[in-house]
Amino acid sequence: MWVVLAIAAASRMAGATDIYRAELADGTLRFTDSPTHTGYELYMSAEDIPTRRQVSRRTFPLLDSFDAQIMASAQRYGVPASLVKAVMLAESGMNPNARSHAGAMGLMQLMPATARGLGVTDPWDPVQSIDAGTRYLAAMLDEFGGDVRLALAAYNAGPANVRRYNGVPPFQQTQLYVDKVQDLYHHFRETRPIVLSEGRSQGAGPQP
Repeated sequence: MWVVLAIAAASRMAGATDIYRAELADGTLRFTDSPTHTGYELYMSAEDIPTRRQVSRRTFPLLDSFDAQIMASAQRYGVPASLVKAVMLAESGMNPNARSHAGAMGLMQLMPATARGLGVTDPWDPVQSIDAGTRYLAAMLDEFGGDVRLALAAYNAGPANVRRYNGVPPFQQTQLYVDKVQDLYHHFRETRPIVLSEGRSQGAGPQP
């Protein structure tokens, strides 16, 4: 069962801003750049997302450690492996033990309610995290007609907000997220593709 996220609008700022997230009892997520009570926790700062200039094993020692799982899930759900890898790098820095201030867990940074809705029993398990995150990403691509920008915006800010604004929501953090992940996607697709065991690359996919 897919988890539908209903999200409060965050005002667009002139400069970079931190985004805070609160999870309600029914699993609904709310985002804001101006938290009004202690239930909100820091979700993400735009500066936390790596750029292609930082993509190396020196910067991320586990950068290529999960390629086999990425390719398996990508092929299972019909999502470009390079896109899955870009999302994973942006979300967790390839750290399977990553945990956000808001409680998102693992490589694909699944929130507890989202993980439960996707049938994940151990969000720290790389195989389960990659499978569930890729499945959710595939659902977002299907919902928004294969539009990578909208799928990424939905992964970050929830499909309800993408529908509400009929496009990438006017939240600076989400817009920066979409741009940075698209750049990583292009890098993994064109410059540093995942290579299958028989030597063929699995980097191709829909254009950003």
